[in-house]
Amino acid sequence: MGKSTLSLALLVMLAVLGGCGDKTASTGAAGESTASAGSSETCSLVSTKDNSPLAIKAVATDTPEAKEFLATCMNPYTKKYAADAEAAKAGRKVMTLNGCTGCHGGNLGGLMAPSLVKNGGTGAFDTKWVYAKNATDKGMFETISNGTPGTSGGVMSIWHNQLPGHVGDGLTTDDILKAIGYIRTVYQGDGEKTWLK
Repeated sequence: MGKSTLSLALLVMLAVLGGCGDKTASTGAAGESTASAGSSETCSLVSTKDNSPLAIKAVATDTPEAKEFLATCMNPYTKKYAADAEAAKAGRKVMTLNGCTGCHGGNLGGLMAPSLVKNGGTGAFDTKWVYAKNATDKGMFETISNGTPGTSGGVMSIWHNQLPGHVGDGLTTDDILKAIGYIRTVYQGDGEKTWLK
């Protein structure tokens, strides 16, 4: 077996093992793709509501960051914003202009919707996300894109502009990724920051 074949086999095995993460939320968490941006593979997105596939594809108007995420399931804004507080303001702007703070609070501490700063707010969710999959950027993207079912955290609307029933004009893949990158910078919960790995 050549070095390139062995390397490919190792990458496939790591991708399979990566899918064995925490699946304790009521809807579970799908594994993340490790496909490179230039490959024909894509990030397999599923609904937080029922694990059905989400038909979100790269489009001509997508930024390079959006295209990278849709190929790899890795949000390039997360690490960028963690290192640059000024850049992170772009994510806060997305959240403010689209009404996210109206439900999650101006400081994301929760109002009508769960806190995004301390893993979902009070009670049983103090140290866990309402949806365990939100511990990954892929999972949080799925939750924001297609919304949530009725739970103790309420119902979140569909936001991605490629999905039927989205709010208003909807949000682009890039907008959602920027919002997630910002959310990660203000997180204060005691859970592991898996998105920075």
